[in-house]
Amino acid sequence: MTLERKIASAFQMSEEAWARHANPWSGWTRFVTTLPLLVLAVWSRVWLGGWSLIPVITAVLWIWLNPRIFPKPRSTDHWISKGVLGERVWLNRDQIPVPQHHHRVPNLLNVVSALGAVLMIGGLIQLDTWPTMFGATLVIFGKLWFIDRMVWLYEDMKDTNPEYRSWLY
Repeated sequence: MTLERKIASAFQMSEEAWARHANPWSGWTRFVTTLPLLVLAVWSRVWLGGWSLIPVITAVLWIWLNPRIFPKPRSTDHWISKGVLGERVWLNRDQIPVPQHHHRVPNLLNVVSALGAVLMIGGLIQLDTWPTMFGATLVIFGKLWFIDRMVWLYEDMKDTNPEYRSWLY
């Protein structure tokens, strides 16, 4: 089982949740809001003390709720939608292999995002703006590039499997 499949399972990403997450509103609002909300929620401990757990829990709830609150899109023929579909292909690569040229870069981009997350978390612990913002920037750019690679992966794989093809409408 891939790490991505384990994460999706932990977030209870059902077929219905994936279909709803392919809605561009879901993809974009999750992308643009999640990290800033988490950073602000953790940083709010300066102003709110222990009450900062409320914004932290709210941000985590948003991460879980986002793929579920938007309706299934009328069309998945959008860049961000194809990125979500590609993520599904990527997490399923242990069942249906993906072309070799798609193996290295997504893993590298996940490492970049993980390193950014470590910097960001360190900055948040120390309440130091520079590593927090630099780390968040690495996470965001790593994720954006990752989504772009997932679009490419989906485009390469959509005609290799009837289920993958059915996701595009």
